[in-house]
Amino acid sequence: MEKSKVYFPDFRTRLDVSLPAKLQKLMRKAGIGDIDMDGKFVAIKMHFGELGNIAYLRPNYAKAVADVVKSQGGIPFLTDCNTLYPGSRKNALEHLDCANINGFNTITTGCQIIIGDGLKGTDDIAVPVPNGEICKEAYIGRAVMEADIFISLSHFKGHEVAGYGGAIKNIGMGCGSRAGKMIQHSGGMPSVHEEKCRGCMRCAKECGSDAISYDENRKMHIDPKRCKGCGRCIGACNFDAIELTDWYDEGMLGRRMAEYAAAVCAGRPHFHISLIVDVSPNCDCHAENDAPILPNIGMLASFDPVALDQACIDLCQAATPIRNSQLGDNLAKPDWHHHHDHFKDSNPNVHWEETLEHSEKIGFGSRKYELITMK
Repeated sequence: MEKSKVYFPDFRTRLDVSLPAKLQKLMRKAGIGDIDMDGKFVAIKMHFGELGNIAYLRPNYAKAVADVVKSQGGIPFLTDCNTLYPGSRKNALEHLDCANINGFNTITTGCQIIIGDGLKGTDDIAVPVPNGEICKEAYIGRAVMEADIFISLSHFKGHEVAGYGGAIKNIGMGCGSRAGKMIQHSGGMPSVHEEKCRGCMRCAKECGSDAISYDENRKMHIDPKRCKGCGRCIGACNFDAIELTDWYDEGMLGRRMAEYAAAVCAGRPHFHISLIVDVSPNCDCHAENDAPILPNIGMLASFDPVALDQACIDLCQAATPIRNSQLGDNLAKPDWHHHHDHFKDSNPNVHWEETLEHSEKIGFGSRKYELITMK
């Protein structure tokens, strides 16, 4: 089997060449011009960052991607889906406010922003999973699936559960609706913080299983025999009174993310970009970001998201850890059990390999790649 091509320049540049311009050069070299975009909707999936976190990709990079799409006649839009957990991106209105505060708007990015799964995270499509072994269908934000072409723009970093956050996680978890995220994360059902419940009954209106009732104090309760674990009630609550419980182990999470990512990309042109910059130890979903664990390495692009993630991991593993970081602190401990793996030494309980192994197993992509270095 022929190796997938992954193109890679570092962040060095001449005085007269901007990094967004260098990203555009990378995209063209990697072959994005081979995609017919004329008059077609192009979804650019990225993470807008949680409020308080500043490790997310700058909007300048999003504009560079959108401008390339427009130069090929495409109609780009930036997209992400609502979160399952309480935070500043749990519904479309707050999500758009968060994106705007973090610098993403039509002026800075040159295109519109659409929250892929609608106001409350319930506007989704059940999409077949090619060769799915765990999930036969994936619940993906409708706007994501209605696009003719899909591009992922990922901030490559560490992750406290998945081990790393790259293209597969950006696509699989990021494009899942609230029900899709629930399925990937947990086999259980939501729990209720009674002290936060206002008895407004919005959650009951969203529940399609008649699993919600109220006691004499107007506090919400969930019937475990009826609850299907779709997570719609979480999105309906404006008071953060409902949260997810019974999280899956890391390996199961990684395999489900791989299958969801395969569903998003199947049957249409797709292209993938990752930037190894500000390599924070944890997800951009945090309302803060710790110091980077590794130096800035570069930009990568490929038609194969599995090869792209593998190349990013290999470049990160070859890099020297930053001493004043979570990873550096762990490695400096005299009794530390060295994994000789920067992601496991940063977050010791992760099993990131299973995401890539399962992706390759179901035919989503190849871990074998040819790294083509650019200047």
